[in-house]
Amino acid sequence: MAELIVALDVADRAEAVGKVKSIGESVGFYKIGLELFSAEGPDVVKAVRDLGKKVFLDLKLHDIPRTVERAVRSCGKLGVDLLTIHAAGGNAMVRAAAAAAAEFGAAAPKVLAVTVLTSLDEQDLRDIGIVGRTPAEQVRAAAFLAVASGADGLVCSPREVGALSKSLRAGTLFITPGVRPAGAAVGDQKRVATPADAVRDGATHLVVGRPILAADDPAAAAKAILAEMSA
Repeated sequence: MAELIVALDVADRAEAVGKVKSIGESVGFYKIGLELFSAEGPDVVKAVRDLGKKVFLDLKLHDIPRTVERAVRSCGKLGVDLLTIHAAGGNAMVRAAAAAAAEFGAAAPKVLAVTVLTSLDEQDLRDIGIVGRTPAEQVRAAAFLAVASGADGLVCSPREVGALSKSLRAGTLFITPGVRPAGAAVGDQKRVATPADAVRDGATHLVVGRPILAADDPAAAAKAILAEMSA
């Protein structure tokens, strides 16, 4: 069964803790991204973990291999369950990240490689110099590089999960942002799918933010998405 991860894309620790408490027991996994981590640092990771929740630390590390290796080691010490790097960092960087995570043994965080941001389309790729590839083709190239280099899984749009889950090794994790309940606004995501579609195509974790956080009843919104996933 795929897991739901709620994205804590909020301004500060107090708001994050409030959202986790308002959603309650139905969700056990939360994403902490750049906005919240930049505002509160490691303390917010501890606050979410102290509530009995798992943490996906989404900082999208991208630097020289030695720097990323040390950053992954620091993330591991925080007790996070998942963390992200950019596949665009290349073979050596991904291998360094995987090796640093492995130092934590059974408690090792899973290293996820970001392939192509779900906010990017083909024109965006051309604008940054990736010419002659569609987003799906770029995702595939980045995915194979990352998994071959030791990444535990991938962050990719639900539109690409189906093909990748059939061609990459068994046990690869597929974390999909850009998931929107049927009928919901897509926001700034350009490659989206419903929860049911994403799970059917092989997603292991679905990341949902605004449709839950902005709902009048976040707990009910989360339960509705979990029901869609089960269906």
